Amino acid sequence: MTTTRPSSAAGDSADLEKGKADGTSQHGPITPDQSKPNSTDQKPSTLQMVLLLVAVFLSMFLVAVDRTIISTAIPRITDEFNSLPDVGWYGSVYLLTCCAFQLLFGKFYTFYSVKLVLITSILIFEVASAICGAASSSAVFIVGRAISGVGAAGIFAGTIVSIVHTVPLAKRPRIQGLMGAVMGIATVAGPLMGGGFTSNVTWRWCFYINLPFGGVAMVAVFFLLKVPDRDTTKLRWTQKLAQLDAPGTALLIPGVVCLLLALQWGGQKYAWSSGRIITLLTVMGVLLVAFVAAQILLPKTATIPPRLLKQRSVAAGLWTIVCVGSSQYIFVYFLPIWFQSIKGVSAIDSGLRLLPLMLAMVAASIGGGFLNQKIGYYTPLGIAGACIMAVGAGLLTTLQVDTAEGKWIGFQVLYGFGMGLCFQTPNLAVQTVLPKRDVPMGLALMFFGQLLGAAVFVSVAQNVLDTQLLHRLAAIPGLGRGVDLISSAGATSLLDSVPTNLLPTVLSAYNDALRSVFEIGLVLACLAVLGVASLEWRSVLREEGGGGGDGVGTGGGDGNSAGGDGNTDGGVATGGGGGGGGGDRNADCGGRDANTDGGVGTAGSGSGSHTGAVRTEKITATEESKPQKGICNR
Repeated sequence: MTTTRPSSAAGDSADLEKGKADGTSQHGPITPDQSKPNSTDQKPSTLQMVLLLVAVFLSMFLVAVDRTIISTAIPRITDEFNSLPDVGWYGSVYLLTCCAFQLLFGKFYTFYSVKLVLITSILIFEVASAICGAASSSAVFIVGRAISGVGAAGIFAGTIVSIVHTVPLAKRPRIQGLMGAVMGIATVAGPLMGGGFTSNVTWRWCFYINLPFGGVAMVAVFFLLKVPDRDTTKLRWTQKLAQLDAPGTALLIPGVVCLLLALQWGGQKYAWSSGRIITLLTVMGVLLVAFVAAQILLPKTATIPPRLLKQRSVAAGLWTIVCVGSSQYIFVYFLPIWFQSIKGVSAIDSGLRLLPLMLAMVAASIGGGFLNQKIGYYTPLGIAGACIMAVGAGLLTTLQVDTAEGKWIGFQVLYGFGMGLCFQTPNLAVQTVLPKRDVPMGLALMFFGQLLGAAVFVSVAQNVLDTQLLHRLAAIPGLGRGVDLISSAGATSLLDSVPTNLLPTVLSAYNDALRSVFEIGLVLACLAVLGVASLEWRSVLREEGGGGGDGVGTGGGDGNSAGGDGNTDGGVATGGGGGGGGGDRNADCGGRDANTDGGVGTAGSGSGSHTGAVRTEKITATEESKPQKGICNR
């Protein structure tokens, strides 16, 4: 039903004061959570905040370095274990488990103590690092890498979730900009650290180094992270287990594993038409279809709640993070190959030549974070960044054998600068548009999309490179049987595998094959522009009761946004706190969003002034909506 009545700022203020005085509103009592929306967050002092952020950034740095530090250590590891056939597993098993367990950790952070889950994740990562460092065989090393991925999954989500509970939304852009800088530095530092340890000490220190720093991070998190119990953490253990979506998890993890194994082996170890690859892809398809069905049929306990993907900014953010993350991985992975094969530099030197891209990304990430915090709206900067990133990607597809140093440096700077501006935009969007209880799941979804997209498109790019290289080499007259020898040679061995008289032609063919790979990165960068342009224009400065009012939730500011969904037991959706800027102020609590026990939607509870002459409150009733169950409190 819809009711319309005259209203004035003075009348609203009087009603509000009356409600404050007797602890009630016209529609029912004001609960403690409604009257004190921020009572669940204990803000640390400035010193505590700095120390906590250092610990959180250190944790993120360790897991980010762990992804790339192994690249320059692999030759020594394979020499010691005589395990050349296992090389592919050293990097892929880490990514596989990290991706497979990402969404499960989103559930853990929703229903269990943030501090406990984060410390446990760091501990798992530490144990895995010790296993890798002390490994006596290739099999033990692979097991350690798999466990590292599980711990990393928890750390990736936990670092941002801990920031969500300790830093106000309006100040998070700057913090996330710094976090993006940490990730960029770690990406460059990993191969350099790996090369340094391998050359001067032993490759085992690539993993032992995590132990003291991880220990410091655990101690700091234990003493400094203060996240009081929430409604979701107070559930009985049986209720928590039910919320972990055992059916969905049992379908998702094996499905992701089958997909990543098929991508790892397809075209490399086995032909795409082989029975193993076809079986893996078939099983993956069946499991993921069953997973989607489970999410739709059991929405209250879903690993990926359908309501999240129905939210425009979440869906657009997922699209954006998949495209941006995948494009980044393609260029970060294949540009060093271009330097090694076309320019003839060493592995470490190729990493150093990637510095322009990473330093530009770090600078843009930090600067963009401060600028986002200043203007509030993250969408325009994200659009600008994605456009600059696409231009840089387009220029990188023009690389030639004789491209001058100034050009490839400039192209990288453009690409990295654009990526730094837009990389954190999806995470900010999730934190802005979702109620706090859904933020951990939303962030886990973003990380999952980033990792899965990278795994898929890097494998696609690798297969494109192999196919294009074989095709172009076969077209070179006089090469004959040397085609297989050259295509199977490593990037640094290419120059030694080619007859001198054919070297310019072979280099040109290799360069063209790599440009085909870079074109995939370009397409993804262009698609990222569409994703970030689809994000809602929401300001971090006007959320959580901004805009002059003291209302809470995601509707503060102009007072016309409905509160978050209250469609799970005990869920409270509160929004619309700020004063409207003239005209009508509408408080819309759809019965669909408050149709279960305890689901409460509270809108328009702020004290900001508005000059509108008419106030409209609409409650859309459904068969399941009962007056005493779904309540719209003005």
